[in-house]
Amino acid sequence: MEEIAESIFTERMQFAVLIDADNISSKYAATIFEELETYGLSTYRRIYGNWSKGNGWGEGVLLEHSIMPVQQFSYTTGKNATDMAMVIDAMDILYKNKVQGFCLVTSDSDFTRLAMRLREENMFVLGMGESKTPVALTRACNKFIHLNLVAEQNKALEENEEMGAEVADEQNVTPISEVRQVILALLNENGGRKVDMSRIGNRLNDKFTDFDVRNYGYSKLSTMIDEEMPDLSVKKTSNQHYVERQSNLSKEELEMEICRMIERSGGLIDNLSTLNDDLHKKYKQLDFKQYGYSRISSFLRSLKSVEVHENQVMLKGRE
Repeated sequence: MEEIAESIFTERMQFAVLIDADNISSKYAATIFEELETYGLSTYRRIYGNWSKGNGWGEGVLLEHSIMPVQQFSYTTGKNATDMAMVIDAMDILYKNKVQGFCLVTSDSDFTRLAMRLREENMFVLGMGESKTPVALTRACNKFIHLNLVAEQNKALEENEEMGAEVADEQNVTPISEVRQVILALLNENGGRKVDMSRIGNRLNDKFTDFDVRNYGYSKLSTMIDEEMPDLSVKKTSNQHYVERQSNLSKEELEMEICRMIERSGGLIDNLSTLNDDLHKKYKQLDFKQYGYSRISSFLRSLKSVEVHENQVMLKGRE
């Protein structure tokens, strides 16, 4: 048993956790290390700041989480000596080759270049900060966690899921509309057929470094999709969840209906907007983006049986 435990331990990724005390509150201390457990173990735990001025990180918090404080005086006004000390230590640790990843706990965009440099050395960079963190830093990391949003969700505060989602929209996180577009694109890649939930989760994590359902006030991706995306449906088979379009209308079926509408109009529809309005009256949830097109004109030009001339639509082979 000891050999098995030791094997599991050694296989986990080793991290150097570097905390910027100048702009990260001590109230996130527990959240930082709880989140880190998902990714690996913290070999180094260091926090940088000027304790002569008081920064909220008291002795009790540091001892509780085994964090080593690094005192950094401000040598001159207007210069951030803490940033420099943290960067120097990061590079020293990097070249010791004792870790496989770095956890940079900061909301300061000045660390963007450091994150990029560490990734160049094939390090896994986990970023943590508040949702005010500039996008440049969140994108420079392999994964970025918004501590304030995650902490609120983990504490199960009184806000309901709808309120949580509204708060997330006001923060500097990936909009739900962009999340939806990625899911629709994945459905298109799969020929419009249902897609496994785990595959969707992997794609979203690959696409958005800061993606986390807790940012939007949810604990499960399936619940978020069900609540926020009315044109998508979450189904469950055995223990597996998958997502499909709410409407099972295929591109072929939609093409047949368009042809019928054109025939009823005498073989020609003079205005694209007329056809567009009629289609949306019949299919309330119709969105051409679900077929991979942003406009009705682009969708119509992709059909085999329809021709588009300027603003007119007709069946092919008819003049």
